[in-house]
Amino acid sequence: MMIKDFFEKTVLDAFNKAVSDKKLNIENANSQVSFKCEIPKNTQFGDYAINVSPLSRLAKMPPVKIAEILAETIEKKDFEVNVVSGFLNFKLNEKFLIGILNEVLSEKENFGKIDLGHGKKVNIEYVSANPTGPFHIGHGRWAAIGSSLAEILKFTNYDVCQEFYINDAGNQIQKLAKSLELRVKELNGEKVIWDDDLYKGEYLIPCAKAYIEDNNGLSYGDFAKSYMLKLQKQLLAKFKTDFDVFFSELTLYKDGEVEKCVKKLENSGKLYEKDGAIWFKSTDYTDSQDRVLKKSDGTNTYLTADIAYHKNKLDRGFDLLINIWGADHHGYIPRMKAAIDALGYSSEKLEVLLGQLVNIIENGEAVRMGKRKKMVTLEELVDEVGVDATRYWMLMRSIDTTLDFDVELAKTKSDQNPVFYAQYAHARCCSILRKAQENRADIETKEVLKPYISKEEFNNLAKEHDVTRLFDDDEKSDNATKRLVLKLEEFKSIVEAASRLRAPYLLCKYLQEIAGDLHHFYNYTRVLSNDFEMTKNRLLIVMAVKTVMKQAFALIRVEAPEKM
Repeated sequence: MMIKDFFEKTVLDAFNKAVSDKKLNIENANSQVSFKCEIPKNTQFGDYAINVSPLSRLAKMPPVKIAEILAETIEKKDFEVNVVSGFLNFKLNEKFLIGILNEVLSEKENFGKIDLGHGKKVNIEYVSANPTGPFHIGHGRWAAIGSSLAEILKFTNYDVCQEFYINDAGNQIQKLAKSLELRVKELNGEKVIWDDDLYKGEYLIPCAKAYIEDNNGLSYGDFAKSYMLKLQKQLLAKFKTDFDVFFSELTLYKDGEVEKCVKKLENSGKLYEKDGAIWFKSTDYTDSQDRVLKKSDGTNTYLTADIAYHKNKLDRGFDLLINIWGADHHGYIPRMKAAIDALGYSSEKLEVLLGQLVNIIENGEAVRMGKRKKMVTLEELVDEVGVDATRYWMLMRSIDTTLDFDVELAKTKSDQNPVFYAQYAHARCCSILRKAQENRADIETKEVLKPYISKEEFNNLAKEHDVTRLFDDDEKSDNATKRLVLKLEEFKSIVEAASRLRAPYLLCKYLQEIAGDLHHFYNYTRVLSNDFEMTKNRLLIVMAVKTVMKQAFALIRVEAPEKM
């Protein structure tokens, strides 16, 4: 149980007892009352606090009187309670804090796991791009967020399937085929004329060379699609983004699913004809206007295949569909939800995360993609900055806010670079643990001294972790030890929030904070000293920090380096 949950339950139990004992004159209390535990701004009052002032209206008592009654009623176990105005403030004692540390050391990589999903089957669809060219930088943001969210959901007991929807039907593939054909002719010395709407990027030149060398009898369109999709998959793998399913839009037409879907809507009375086109009555639901499914020339709109695709996913038995789309698709959500309801499913099964754009920052100013000749694709960004730095920067902000990506800062090895700052903290933990087991030298005599702890003692320490004297002189070190232990416990609530809110950025924020607390602890506390018992205790804290940071990095699919 998380500490906040523990104190919320503690206060609720005390409240119910106070009502039962007639100390608070409130009827039907259980249906009206809940408590929220938070970290107070002034930690001198306590480590956690609950505001009971809202009870004043029900109990017809001053908040401070209610707080005093509840404080007297609470059974205090390994913590103290004090009243400040209408707040109950809880101060943890050493036994409680040692319990947190022991929990981390015992559960190790399972620390923070919760059964939030109860095994629910979730399909996360993201990146999903036309196989007509390289990924742009926005695709990188969706890749980082989608793959990290998948890890977080798995960690909180969801059954996750990651899916990439290949937009390979329609006019864009025909244009790709024509573009490849022209590139091949150019390489064969022919003079060609390019239409304005074709794909003129130089990225098709290697594809054209490969086609000339061996096209296996494929058409221009099929060869180009296969070639570009292969490049996209290679980059995704390099970017630590692994999909379980690559779903081809074209199969929806080949298998007749699009027409079957349209027929089902027609049979349920959800379609009508107007101006030679077939319209979907999406205004019967939450949409602002009806939508065309089949144009007057007989061709389907993009929406038609998308509806069939979502029906396909629901028919595969997923309990929840999570789509990551660009913010420009905002208006697409009501029509898709309307279609799901019209087909007899629940639109509550569809959840859409809308992502804002990425700005490249140079010299403190945003640079338009067209103005930066050196880098306009995700692959070029990854090659310039690195996979881990790119992923971390892409994840640092909430998906619904514009991301400013400072390329030069992302490459620096300094505390100003967030990913370096966080990774260095993990590497520092590893360095301390290594150093503790190495021979050392007396500064004055140069005599070789035995390690602070032998390898055998270290291994036993990790197994038994008998913690004592953990907070000796902690007040003199600005409560550095306590701050670090409480930050370890906070990981559980961060994981829950990241999963529930679909917010991987919370883990980046957490990594920055625990890195700061670790550096603070290291600067204020001598971890390795001739007080061998205290050294062992502090090594246990370093072990715990290393464990939690490694897990946090794993959830965002960024390396936790042991040396830097």
